[in-house]
Amino acid sequence: MPISHPPRRTEPSPSPRRRSRTAGLLSAPLLLAGGLLAGGLLAGCLLTGCTAPAPGPAADEVIKAATQRLTDTCLTRQGLTPPQDGRSASPAAERQRIANALFGTGPAELSVTLPTGYTVRAHTDGCLAAAQQRLYGDQPAWFRASVVVNNLQPEAAHTRRSLAEVRARHRAEIADWNRLRAHALTEATTLLDNPPQTGTQRP
Repeated sequence: MPISHPPRRTEPSPSPRRRSRTAGLLSAPLLLAGGLLAGGLLAGCLLTGCTAPAPGPAADEVIKAATQRLTDTCLTRQGLTPPQDGRSASPAAERQRIANALFGTGPAELSVTLPTGYTVRAHTDGCLAAAQQRLYGDQPAWFRASVVVNNLQPEAAHTRRSLAEVRARHRAEIADWNRLRAHALTEATTLLDNPPQTGTQRP
């Protein structure tokens, strides 16, 4: 049951206060894990220039599984049922409550504007943000690093620079991405090997 949600990407806007809303609340929870895994694998290729093996899918699966466990637990504590494949669709109001609990509500607190002109936004509240904070240790830093690293290729195409040049311009973000991802893998492995006892689980 996928639950991970990639940050929102919006079209360039003349108004810095404009923000996007997640479209398709019914399908959003089901698209999350795929985006997380694909983003991790793509970023690994971009970081190495595809001249060395990208981060193994096993690591991505561990982080994804831990994120799923944390967000499921967070939703359950709020009396919400995590969406599952094969189940009948929940009422619209229930889907809205699940989406709000997962992704947060109100104006997005985090924002990164890319050289391509796109602005990506995310919340610091919600079960997903809490899970990322638990795993990565710094959710805002992970958001910034992952947005930049996952958009190296589009930036290269937009600025007409080589991928190597773009990677060189973002050494700091790449270093943060590697550091935070390693932290998340350690935390995820520990979480999955030693799940908290019932009643003491926390995202």
